[in-house]
Amino acid sequence: MTRARKSAARLVAFFQRLRERRAQLLLSLIAFVFCTAPTPGDIGGCGQRPQELDPGIFFVSKAAIDCQRCTECGLASKSCTNACNDDPASYPNAFPDRCLPLVHDGEVCLRALSNASCSDYADYMSDQSPTVPTECDFCPEPPP
Repeated sequence: MTRARKSAARLVAFFQRLRERRAQLLLSLIAFVFCTAPTPGDIGGCGQRPQELDPGIFFVSKAAIDCQRCTECGLASKSCTNACNDDPASYPNAFPDRCLPLVHDGEVCLRALSNASCSDYADYMSDQSPTVPTECDFCPEPPP
């Protein structure tokens, strides 16, 4: 066999192996593209620049939604009474230490509260053992 034929044969064998592995290479490329992309929410909140959530504005807005939902759902609890109190001084005015939620986090929380069912809201406003929707748990306590 001449040198040209050996080179041609090697080239043909290379392209045959390439054709056989084409599906595997395509799948690897697709997996690479999807695995290296940022996850939703990890890129700054849908085009918003990261901005710290103002606790005063957030807690007044949350109290207004709490009062509205308590009224709509016919809930009567101390938490509902406090929410419907028109005295902003009675609302929390700060987040826990080292807890710095963003404006987008607050928007998601308030939207979740507005869309919660009455049974969920009864749990949120319970005087005995209130729950917190995951969307509003900005700085969860580490497990003991």
